[in-house]
Amino acid sequence: MIKVIDPGLYSTIQDNGRYGYRNIAVPYSGFMDKESATIANKLVGNEVNECLLEITLMGPTLLFNNNYTLSITGGDFNSTINDKKIELYKPIDVKLGDVLKINQTSNGARCYLAFSGGIARKKYLGSKSSLKNITPSYFLKKGDEIKISNNKKLNFVVNHELKLTTSSILNVFSGPEYSILKKDSLHNLFNKEFTIGINNRMAYNLTEQIQTKTKSIISSPVLPGTVQLTPSGNIIILHRDCQTTGGYSRILQLNEKSLDDLSQLKNGDKIKFKLIN
Repeated sequence: MIKVIDPGLYSTIQDNGRYGYRNIAVPYSGFMDKESATIANKLVGNEVNECLLEITLMGPTLLFNNNYTLSITGGDFNSTINDKKIELYKPIDVKLGDVLKINQTSNGARCYLAFSGGIARKKYLGSKSSLKNITPSYFLKKGDEIKISNNKKLNFVVNHELKLTTSSILNVFSGPEYSILKKDSLHNLFNKEFTIGINNRMAYNLTEQIQTKTKSIISSPVLPGTVQLTPSGNIIILHRDCQTTGGYSRILQLNEKSLDDLSQLKNGDKIKFKLIN
């Protein structure tokens, strides 16, 4: 059992996601940065889709009531055990009574905390991922208790060359409504930097505008990574908890690696789009 002393800013339980329910408007959810989450699970011998803690910007403080093996990947949150800094991207043993503190990030927006054996939690619509209106709880709260499925010594992975690698250049495909873009809009779209504004697990809003007075479309399917253009010229990039349909023009679509990269960027960071075949 693991006791939540302080929940941090925004910490949720996530696995690889919830598939097969988009027909009833249920989002995929799951790891925002799939690459970092997958590595965290591999380091402690878990299946790559096992659920873990996804931590955003400022992390929790946890008290261990048993011995466990854990790993932390993704952004560097200057994590400590009993006030001693620990390394990222390696299996770490903790003992009964140890206190893990995941502090404020100094690099990246999210980190991933995996436990050998995985987190014991009931599945809802085939997934353990936290999602509003689907799971009873959404993010960690003070006093919560996290149960671990088992604590067997599994096949841990040690690779000292592993680290977070991201890019602010987002690779994109053309979207279904790409053809509505005018020549000057296309030039701006692929030659200027855009600033990340308000963002969450559902979507990232960009500060700069491009082409205005575009018409809305009939509500149509969207996916994580869909780049929407609103009639007022605002750009919205959808992410893991996004809705299943939308009425804004779908001008671009991020590839999977760029979706991971975007999840590690914060308010005020700059991005550029790069069109790929």
